[in-house]
Amino acid sequence: MHIQIKKTGPAFLLVVFFVAIGFICQAQKTLKKKDFRKLTEYYEEARAEWDVPGMAIGIVKDGEIVLAEGFGQQDIRKDSPVDSKTMFPIASNTKAFTSAALAILVDEGKIAWQDKVVDYIPWFKLYDPYVSENMTIRDLLCHRSGLATFSGDLLWYGTGYSRDEVIERARYLEPVYGFREHFGYSNILFLTAGQIIPAVTGKSWDEFVEAHFFNPLGMERTVTSTNDLGKFRNIATPHTDHQINDSVTEVIAIPYLNWDNIAPAGSIISCVDDVCQWLMLQLNRGIYNDDTIFSQARSREMWSPNTILGVSGFVERNWPSTFFRAYGLGWQLSNYHGRKIISHSGGYDGMISYTCMVPEEDLGFVILTNKNSSLYYPLIYKTLDLFLSDDGKDWSEFMLDLVNQNYERSKQTRKEWESQRIENAPPSHPIQGYTGLYGGELYGDARVEVEGDQLTLQLLPAKKFKGKLTHWHFDTFEIVFEEFPSLPPGTCTFITGPDGNVTEMKIDVPNPDFDFTELEFLKKE
Repeated sequence: MHIQIKKTGPAFLLVVFFVAIGFICQAQKTLKKKDFRKLTEYYEEARAEWDVPGMAIGIVKDGEIVLAEGFGQQDIRKDSPVDSKTMFPIASNTKAFTSAALAILVDEGKIAWQDKVVDYIPWFKLYDPYVSENMTIRDLLCHRSGLATFSGDLLWYGTGYSRDEVIERARYLEPVYGFREHFGYSNILFLTAGQIIPAVTGKSWDEFVEAHFFNPLGMERTVTSTNDLGKFRNIATPHTDHQINDSVTEVIAIPYLNWDNIAPAGSIISCVDDVCQWLMLQLNRGIYNDDTIFSQARSREMWSPNTILGVSGFVERNWPSTFFRAYGLGWQLSNYHGRKIISHSGGYDGMISYTCMVPEEDLGFVILTNKNSSLYYPLIYKTLDLFLSDDGKDWSEFMLDLVNQNYERSKQTRKEWESQRIENAPPSHPIQGYTGLYGGELYGDARVEVEGDQLTLQLLPAKKFKGKLTHWHFDTFEIVFEEFPSLPPGTCTFITGPDGNVTEMKIDVPNPDFDFTELEFLKKE
C-alpha cells in the first residue's frame, strides 16, 4: 500500500505514524493467523511421525491465550480426541509450583532462601554431616547438593514409603560431587523443599498450592494426586513403546502410577487451559487479575542462575545462538536467538511435558504428550522459531534422525553385552542357594524365592517390582520387570563369600532414570 503525504507537521506526522503502525499490526496479525495454521499442521504431522497417540499445546502471547488445541487421541485403544481440557501429568513442571509456594513464604517473612533446612526439618540428614547442617532452602531448589542426577529415585518410585520416609532414607545416598560444586538433578531434595511448607504453615504442600495457585487462577482441572482423577473425565492415558523383538515395537497403554510420595517434585496433573493461566501469572511477574500472588523480586530470584549447567559441544553445533545454560529455582534457564528462555521439562510414566517462557516477548507455551517420547523437543524449537527468527529448519526430521541413531547405538550396545555371555556356564549353586532375604539401609529388603521351578525376585518396598530370574551365565541371571515395560531387561548377579555361600545380590537395569546399582542387597537370611 502506498501512502501519499501532502501535508507536513508534527501533529499530522504523528497521525500518519499511528495509521501506518495500525496497518503493520494488522498485517502481523494476519500473518500470525496464517503461521498458526501452518504451525498446527506441523504439530500434527510431527505427532504422527513420532507415533505419539495424543498431545495438547497452548500458547500465550501478550496476556492472551492465542492457541489451545488438542491433537490425536487420549487413549490409543479407543476414539477419544484430545482437546485443551484433556488432563495430563505435568511431572517435573510441578517444581516451579513448589518454588513459587516457598516464594510466597519468603514474601511473608516466614522463611528466607538462605535459611538452613534443619531449622525447619531438624531430622534432615544427608551422607555428609557438613552438608546436612549447611544445606539451605535455596540449595534444595537448584540441584547443587553433590548427589548425582536422579540419585535415590527408586526410594519413591512405586514404593509405599511416605514423603518423610523417602527423605529420611536419603542420608544413605553417597554424593558424587562436592557440595555446591556441580549440578545434580534431585527429586528427593525438591520433595524436602515441599515438606518445609507444612513445617511452617501447618498445611500440606497439596493444600497450599491449591489455595494459592489452583483456586485463584481458576485451574479447575488441576490436581496433585492420581487419587483425584475419579472426579473427572477427559483424561489422557499414558503410553510407551513395547519391544516385541529386535526390529519391531508397538505403542501400548500403561496404567497410572501414584506419585503422592514425591508430590512437590512432580505430581501435578493439569490441562493446557489451566497451565496457560499459570504461565500468564509467571509472565506477569506474580500478578494475576491485579492480585499479587508473589512479588516481582521473588520472580526475579526464581529466574536467576543459581547453578551453572554449561553448554556442550553438541549444543554449540546445533544451537549456535545458545551460549548459556543454568538452573534457577525450579526453572531451567538458557538463551536462544538473543532472548532469555525460562523453561522446564517433565517426565512421568508414559507422559512427557514442557513449559516455556520468553519474557522479552511476553510469550509462553506448554506442550503435553501422552507417550514416552522426545517429540516435545522439535516442537519447542519450531514454536520458538515462529516468534524469534526466520529459521525454517525441520526440527522434527533433525531430531528423529538423532533418535534413530541413538536407537541403533543402543541395539549395538545390547549386542555387545550379549556377546559377552558364556554359553553353558553353569551356576555355582543349586537354585535354592540363591533364595532368601536381601537388604540394606538405603532401600530396604528384597526377597528371592522359587515359584514352581522358576527363581523370582521381589523388591519388598515396591510391589510392582517383581520379576523372573532367568539364568544367563555363572551366577548372573536376567531379570525383566514386566509391570514396567519402559524398562529394559536387566541383570541380577549373586556374590559368593569365602564360606562358599551367597552373601550379596547386585541388580543392574541400564536406563537413564533409575540407578539400581546404588541399592545394596546383602544376604540377611
